[in-house]
Amino acid sequence: MSSPPAPSVPSLTEQGWERTDEREEVRFELPTMRVLAHTLVYEDTSLRARVAAATGVDHTWRFFFATRLGFDPPLPPLTGNASVYGTVRSEARDAFVDDLRGRGVDRIERGRTERARTETRDRVSLTRYRGRYRLETGGDPVDVPVAGLLGVWTHDGDFRLAGGWYPDQSLAATLDGAPETDPNAFRDELLDLVRGTR
Repeated sequence: MSSPPAPSVPSLTEQGWERTDEREEVRFELPTMRVLAHTLVYEDTSLRARVAAATGVDHTWRFFFATRLGFDPPLPPLTGNASVYGTVRSEARDAFVDDLRGRGVDRIERGRTERARTETRDRVSLTRYRGRYRLETGGDPVDVPVAGLLGVWTHDGDFRLAGGWYPDQSLAATLDGAPETDPNAFRDELLDLVRGTR
C-alpha cells in the first residue's frame, strides 16, 4: 500500500511560514498492521529572519506539522478507527516528544489534554506540552522556555495529527536585542492551524 495523500492545511505562505519538509514513511508498526504517514512540516521563517537580523542568532523559533495516517492493511470500516484510537494517540504523543527532543528541547512535561472542534466539526484531542530549549549563543547558554501542542483526530475516516511549538515567553525577555513576541498569540495561531487542518 502506498502512503496516504498529504493532509490539507491552512494557507501559510502569506503569513510568513515556509514548508521545510514533506515525508512519507512507516510511522509505526502494530502487531497486525503498519501505520503509514504523509507529513508536512512548516517553519515561521519570517520570525526567524527578524530575530536573526536583530541578534545574529539564526534558529527555528516556531514550527507546525500536519500528518495524515493510513493503515496497511486498511482498518475495518465500522469499528476500525475506534479500535486503534488509543494506540494511535499514545504513539503520536511519544513521537511528538521524540521530535521535540531531536530539536534540542529538554525538561519536557506533558500538560492537560482537552477536547475541541476542528473547523470541519470533528472532535480533536489536544495535548499541551512545556519544555526548555538551551540556546548556545557563543557566550553563556540561554534557556528558552517553549510550549507545544499536539492534536489527534479523525476526518473522513482517516486519522490526522497536527501540532508544533513556540517560545513560551517573549524572546525580548530571553535573548538580548530580540524583538518582543507574544506567546499567547503564538498559542492561538498554532491552535487555529491545528483546527484548520483536514
